[in-house]
Amino acid sequence: MSPAAPTEADTPSLVTQDYRDLYRQGKRLEKQERYEEAIAYYNKAIEIRPDEYWVWYDRGSVLRELGQYEEAIASFDRALALRPNDYWAWYNRGYIFLEELEQFEEAIANFDKALAIRRDDYWAWFRRGDALRHLERYEEAISDYDQALSIRRNDYWVWFRRGDALRHLGRYEEALKSYDEAQYIRSDEFWIYYKIGDTLRYLERYDEALASYQRAIELNSDDEYAWYNCACCAARLGKESLAIESLETALKINPNFHIFVKTDPDLDVIQDNRYLEDLLCKIAEWNA
Repeated sequence: MSPAAPTEADTPSLVTQDYRDLYRQGKRLEKQERYEEAIAYYNKAIEIRPDEYWVWYDRGSVLRELGQYEEAIASFDRALALRPNDYWAWYNRGYIFLEELEQFEEAIANFDKALAIRRDDYWAWFRRGDALRHLERYEEAISDYDQALSIRRNDYWVWFRRGDALRHLGRYEEALKSYDEAQYIRSDEFWIYYKIGDTLRYLERYDEALASYQRAIELNSDDEYAWYNCACCAARLGKESLAIESLETALKINPNFHIFVKTDPDLDVIQDNRYLEDLLCKIAEWNA
């Protein structure tokens, strides 16, 4: 016996099943990072059920992964039209404005919406602080970082970025304390030693700065700035041989640094050094 054809009463359940199948297939492909295919299934699901929050939200997330940021925002907008008080859609809009489009005021407005829904969320406070830092509103950024720390005390990034904001304000001792907290959490990060070195240089604590740059170099020996800053600190300390050796490594990595050598006041002590003259001649030959 052949199966009976679906009746009109069966149609809604069939539509629902079709939607679910398409949505689940889209989710499966998204998890496999097959984003273009996932979008195709989400679009088909939307044709059947355009009033479903989750398909619009997940579509926005996939579009973000594909770098289609304006379309992602539009998809999150459709999700928010269906569920205006959803934290994650506001947060993801803010994230795109902050990290991808660099529209920092827009980012703050979206994080404000997210925080109105979920006041105790670490990530929204942290990202809002980052947006303020990019706008050079450092005092406000520090306030947001402090809010984030009240929720999650042992997070590397908030201590690190708080240190950056304090350093920009010239509050170097406080910056060092924040960087030290970050270093305690992650002792194998290149950037934390580099930033500590920079801050110690501002305080003219060249011996400590040199040690910090050298630790940074142990973690990443290909960074020309760390080598160059090592040279500057060594020169300030009268360690001419170490200054020349460090400068040579920096110039091998990036020969364009030669334009700073003769005018950088940190390198005064070695600017008339015969070995430096030989090194600069060698660099000129490399660039010829």
